[in-house]
Amino acid sequence: MHMNLHRRITLALLLATLTCGIARGAPTITADQTAIRNVLDAQVAAWNRGDVVAFMQGYNNSPDTTFVGKTVAHGFSNILDRYRKNYADKEKMGQLTFSDLEVHQLDARFATVTGRFHLARNASAGGEAQGIFSLVFEKTSAGWKIILDHTS
Repeated sequence: MHMNLHRRITLALLLATLTCGIARGAPTITADQTAIRNVLDAQVAAWNRGDVVAFMQGYNNSPDTTFVGKTVAHGFSNILDRYRKNYADKEKMGQLTFSDLEVHQLDARFATVTGRFHLARNASAGGEAQGIFSLVFEKTSAGWKIILDHTS
């Protein structure tokens, strides 16, 4: 009988542990994480309309904003110029999708995002392009903005 009680207690503790794990479920998405995802969604929508200027609204308009790709560009206006040069029209821009997004808030002001991008384009516009990216976002008075973009 004593062994039976021990088994019951063990089983009850195991069930309680499992229930707590199930009740917790997926991690809670914060309002800041949702706001960051909204910035990325707005960028995709702007890109797919062929609107580079609207796409750039996701970046902090600062001389310190940095883009790292095949080269390094510092400053909002230099990054905008780079996009305008490399994606001169809607056809060269293609259709953008992001996937495998992971948003990690570091503190109240900073967050990182990693993910994959895919550009669907015909061969004359440069062909398909895809890769990975990491972003650092800063919460500014104008909302969450990208301050560092590393895309490869």
